[in-house]
Amino acid sequence: MDVTTPSKYIKRSLEPVIKKAAKEFPAVVLTGPRQSGKTTLLLHLFGERHRYVSLEAPDVRASAREDPRGFLEMYSPPIIFDEIQHAPDLLPYIKEKIDANRGGKGQFLLTGSQNILLMEKVTESLAGRAAVLQLLPLSRREMEGRPGLPLPWETDAYSKPDKSFTFQGLWEKFLRGGFPELSAEPGRDTRLWHASYVQTYLERDVRTLRQVGDLSQFQNFLQVLAARSSQLLNLSDVSRDLGIAVNTAKTWLSVLETTYQVFVLRPYFANVGKRLIKTPKVYFMDVGTLCYLTGLKNPEHAATGPMGGAVMETAVLTEIVKALIHQGMPPKVYFWRTTSGTEVDIIVETNGKLIPLEVKLSATPRPAMANSIRRFKNDLRTKAMKGYVVHPGDTVLPLGEGVTALPYAAL
Repeated sequence: MDVTTPSKYIKRSLEPVIKKAAKEFPAVVLTGPRQSGKTTLLLHLFGERHRYVSLEAPDVRASAREDPRGFLEMYSPPIIFDEIQHAPDLLPYIKEKIDANRGGKGQFLLTGSQNILLMEKVTESLAGRAAVLQLLPLSRREMEGRPGLPLPWETDAYSKPDKSFTFQGLWEKFLRGGFPELSAEPGRDTRLWHASYVQTYLERDVRTLRQVGDLSQFQNFLQVLAARSSQLLNLSDVSRDLGIAVNTAKTWLSVLETTYQVFVLRPYFANVGKRLIKTPKVYFMDVGTLCYLTGLKNPEHAATGPMGGAVMETAVLTEIVKALIHQGMPPKVYFWRTTSGTEVDIIVETNGKLIPLEVKLSATPRPAMANSIRRFKNDLRTKAMKGYVVHPGDTVLPLGEGVTALPYAAL
């Protein structure tokens, strides 16, 4: 799948962060999964002032590799270098250019989608000279044209779903996912697009990584992880089911995490005198990718089938993670589970305080849905803040004891 510019630009919440970074650093490195809109964002913000060069073409890549200094003379700053992971040896020479003009800000804007290889080179060559930011697929806020909308605990007012909200429409959006091309072109065949995306990811991103040998087996690994989404992840079980070594499963999970395909949710630990579960969970960064990999084809199947809870949890978690990352912040997000089975799906740490969230598949919120949050608040009295039960309906409802039921569409 070639990079194409969507016919309609969608405003991104990362815009003010990347503008600020370009005013403060000589270089900005924008990473993120393939097709998340990195090129479109940079061209929209800086296209009038900066030249644009894609390093994906073999002849351009060869020119950069064979004569890097001559290449940088030909393509002098201010410049956007797209897919810099194809020419990582160019980075030391970019550093040389930056050091020769230490007063220049925003000279080099670089994009890359293979975080494993790219970040090693960036750390070696551009330490202290580059701001590194991440752009993930579209959040709900961005798709609705409200990229600056605060998270519920950042404001005292909750935004209710608009009048066009429908339960079926919500699940149709989950099936479609958050990639800009699908959002800008609603007529596209969703499953065909995701099939092409997964194949492109395997052939272009994964094939180049030494840690992955058998691509068909790796694709099976993707599907097995998708089926276990939002569950405690036992890699021994996964490796046994696939007939691979546990260390191979760990390596492959790391590949998926560092190429932004999955988010590994780790447990929150606190000294509260309880035995806590230490096993992580895994979520796909795009809910549409999750739906495709698990074979979900229509809203009814997605909402009422066995993956309904996992899809809903993925949508809530990734909305929070995207909102935080697009503010330029590392997401401090966890889950909490005791060995006795008490669990809170999502814990967000902010300013030393903890925000507990439970995700429910029922659109009819009831006080009993907040029981786990109440236990959590009781155990972590000094740190726990007001909590939320997030559901797929359209009702905002106080559930008592500092817990509010909140629609996903108002998260």
